[in-house]
Amino acid sequence: MVPSEKFAAVDLSIFKEIKKLSGERIRQERKARHITQLELANNMGGSLRWLREIESGAPMTRLEDHLNATLRLGISTGHIALPILYAGHRMRFPQQLIYGDLAGIERKCIETISEAVITAIKHDLSPEWRRSDATD
Repeated sequence: MVPSEKFAAVDLSIFKEIKKLSGERIRQERKARHITQLELANNMGGSLRWLREIESGAPMTRLEDHLNATLRLGISTGHIALPILYAGHRMRFPQQLIYGDLAGIERKCIETISEAVITAIKHDLSPEWRRSDATD
């Protein structure tokens, strides 16, 4: 096997886009709540310069830090999680979703996953005779 065939081709440009968008959303929410950059940076355990880099969407920032700020501000993480989910399936992320009801989309995803898990648990816990009755 040729070394290049061992790994899937990956487009990492999505991370740059996520960080830019995330930084904008963090800045907007922080300002809407009348929180200073210094207050948020201190709350997160970082420096003012570090938070400014996050809000500017600097490529060297970590997604973990974007998630940290997003969670502390109590806003949806969909602008980070959904594009990664699409990228993981080699699908282009529809940018229009970012401007919609991300919390609603997240709830739908969680409900769908929960329903699938509950269905699998029910199947695993059902007696064999009941499963064979359902297929007859």
